[in-house]
Amino acid sequence: MLHGKVQLILTSPPFPLNNKKSYGNLTGEKYLKWFVELAKLFSGLLSPDGSIVIELGNAWTPGRPVQSLLPLECLMGFVNSPGARLRLCQQFICYNPARLPTPAQWVTIKRTRLTDSYTNVWWMANSDNPKADNRRVLRPYSESMKSLLRRQSYNDGRRPSEHEISKRGFLKRHRGSIQPNLFELEPLAGNTAIRLPNAMRVANTGSNGFFLRTCREREILPHPARMPPELAAFFVEFLTDPGDLVLDPFAGSNTTGFVAELLGRRWVSIDVSGDYVEQSRLRFQDPILKGARKSKE
Repeated sequence: MLHGKVQLILTSPPFPLNNKKSYGNLTGEKYLKWFVELAKLFSGLLSPDGSIVIELGNAWTPGRPVQSLLPLECLMGFVNSPGARLRLCQQFICYNPARLPTPAQWVTIKRTRLTDSYTNVWWMANSDNPKADNRRVLRPYSESMKSLLRRQSYNDGRRPSEHEISKRGFLKRHRGSIQPNLFELEPLAGNTAIRLPNAMRVANTGSNGFFLRTCREREILPHPARMPPELAAFFVEFLTDPGDLVLDPFAGSNTTGFVAELLGRRWVSIDVSGDYVEQSRLRFQDPILKGARKSKE
């Protein structure tokens, strides 16, 4: 039914962890085989200019202070899967400064490793030129760039890197600057203001937002590995148009569906856990959706 119709598959599947979590995950070679087999299935669901975006965390070798190559093997196997016709468009890094210091054995006990604080996000497609427009996800100009635009001058000329900076190349006003492929969901430095793209400014989604607040009120244990709404919003805006179809086959608490609804996309979300499906219904009681619908009328 969905074959060839999905514009964006946006998902965060169970990570290749050493131990099983409550939401279910395979380990080792079983995980690799399972993950790679998804490639042909996902590829067949895409529209001709559709995209696949997968968030995948790191893994560690059981009992050793050594990172596992399993996530990289998963990526290579997925992209090179026979019959899938996929290619890697770009790698993104999602940095989370609030992550707990893991792996605990080597970070907090032995003190021989640093906190594993980011996940990789891989953007793939069936073609070299999937639908994408970075003008939809511009971030606000920095104060220094605003100052440059006001004075209409800057230090042009040749740089030590051998790049030639033109005299007027940075003087034209756009609606913001192009987003780098490192997601700064929180400030990286205390004296630097965070500059999230407009698409990532999804209100009411933090720890005091509607979903988690309602879970607490109803004594519901929320899904332990929720995708940041800002991350989902970025890719939905970047890679789709209003009315396009977005699919999340490992939906969990359904961040993808919530964001797609908020941004005027059609969506399908799937999860093996009936409890998480029921939990996800809370998102669609959020008053922010009512405001978004009224603004479109």
